[in-house]
Amino acid sequence: MNLPKHLLPTTVVGSYPQPEWLVDRAMLSKVVPRTRLHAMWRLPAEHLEEAQDDATIVAIRDMERAGIDIVTDGEIRRESYSNRFATALEGIDDENPAMITSRSGHQTPVPRVTGPVKRRGPVELHDMKFLRQNTDRAAKITLPGPFTMSQQAKNEFYKDDEELAMAFAAAVNAEALDLQKAGADVIQLDEPWVRNNPDLARRYAVKAINRALEGITVPTVVHLCFGYAAVVPGSTKPAGYSFLAELADTRAEQISIEAAQPKLDLGVLKDLSSKKIMLGVLDLGNPEIESVDVVADRIRNGLKHVAADRLVVAPDCGMKYMPRQTAFGKLKAMCDAAAAVRKEIS
Repeated sequence: MNLPKHLLPTTVVGSYPQPEWLVDRAMLSKVVPRTRLHAMWRLPAEHLEEAQDDATIVAIRDMERAGIDIVTDGEIRRESYSNRFATALEGIDDENPAMITSRSGHQTPVPRVTGPVKRRGPVELHDMKFLRQNTDRAAKITLPGPFTMSQQAKNEFYKDDEELAMAFAAAVNAEALDLQKAGADVIQLDEPWVRNNPDLARRYAVKAINRALEGITVPTVVHLCFGYAAVVPGSTKPAGYSFLAELADTRAEQISIEAAQPKLDLGVLKDLSSKKIMLGVLDLGNPEIESVDVVADRIRNGLKHVAADRLVVAPDCGMKYMPRQTAFGKLKAMCDAAAAVRKEIS
């Protein structure tokens, strides 16, 4: 499968709304789980995979109907962007979680690292094969980044967080190599936690990301955001990234940033002149479906800082927590806006 040849290709960050018949969305709305949340699924284990397959086809078709060029599987089989992969690894105790208190005082159960972190076997391979079988468009698959996973677990085995992150990176790399073989056109690492702890990230995040992407020859992306709009209100989001320029040193071809909701000053993109930019142009904190004109203006604003051949158009973040009708409407507006701007510049 070849990637789209036209300028301003459109994609999604990763997740798409899971149907109410598949998951308890009220339960999901309260949390981005780090440990497994089996109670979220509405179907018994013997019917769950078939139901997830069906819901994945719905997500793929919605993206195709909206006009998305580079589709994902909607991350339909996941309880969160990171927990399914992280808890499938050897050395992780998910059954007896530790509690971590966030800066806001919120307590979150997280898996404990009790032994060497290793990949037992493929985690997302079925997801990728299923996606490849069910679309003829370019296909992207996402993985949680090693730095982020190291921050979402309680280290009770390794001498320090860096050693833990490098073990996660090796596991991510083994998975990514399998996903590439299975037909992934793009592989994305989600690393939102580099901005939560920029000092630690400066010490070893780039090293861990580069280890995770070793030997990957298809285009790769590192995605950063300030958190899901449903969980982190826009009023609390900063207007800039505390860890961004450093990503110029990663192997990743593209850097994905949230820009619409936090009204990011895109002047920061000059630090990433060697990279393509996956620019967030949909504000997922706004329950309204933006007009094509509003989204087109955000794309034009991006073009003031990034050449058209380096710009990929996307939502700010994953769309998991939105009503499906809203998510579809926003994606359609984004694709129509990209088409309109494409005409202006061609």
